[in-house]
Amino acid sequence: MQAYSADRSLRGKLRRRYTRLAFRKPLRLSLDRPMITFSFDDVPATAALAGARVLEAAGLRGTFYICAGLEDGDGPMGRYGSSEDARRLAAAGHEVACHTFSHLDCGQADQQAIAADVARNGLALAMRGAPDPVSFAYPYGDVSFAAKKALGGRFKTLRTVQAGLVTDGADANQLPAVGIEGEAGEADALRWMDEAARRKAWLILYTHDVAARPSAWGCTPEALARLAERAKSKFEVVTMAQGAARAGL
Repeated sequence: MQAYSADRSLRGKLRRRYTRLAFRKPLRLSLDRPMITFSFDDVPATAALAGARVLEAAGLRGTFYICAGLEDGDGPMGRYGSSEDARRLAAAGHEVACHTFSHLDCGQADQQAIAADVARNGLALAMRGAPDPVSFAYPYGDVSFAAKKALGGRFKTLRTVQAGLVTDGADANQLPAVGIEGEAGEADALRWMDEAARRKAWLILYTHDVAARPSAWGCTPEALARLAERAKSKFEVVTMAQGAARAGL
């Protein structure tokens, strides 16, 4: 799979903005202590191995959004994880979550195509120890009216890559998240952690590969480890499913 980005045209930007007004599922969130989630998109093999090990060494667990159709293939972030990697993640207590089967762009596809691709991924994940995923992330972070309508009743949370914090009233069908990506990824994450702690909010972090020389969409094991240790001291660290439960979903 070659590097691809979602529609960045004015039309695409307006679509994402106005989609925020449709098919909303407002959260009821009142936290005594801020929450944080570590999540991994596409799940390259390095995330399934090094990323998971970093969290486990800190006594934490994360959410791994898997596209079963990418397994064992090569992409811009290296080789993707295998079905055995997915089974190990589930057995270790991580949340195996849904990210479509083919990495379908939900901002461009119609409702029927989105539902079918997600259903196919759900069947594949069930064979890997995750029979009923409750968390979904839009590939490329792209969202549309069709996607929210197709998936809002299927999953407890739908996550984007639009930066922000999850606070009371946030739309569970279009949750913001902050990327740990590139040279500034760790510093950006730390700034958002400080803001989340101040506001007693839920911060969702995401990355892709976890390697000594990561892609532009990934981070190093050392950066992830530092963020994990910082999170332990200030936050309740939850998977997406656990965070949804705290919000009454």
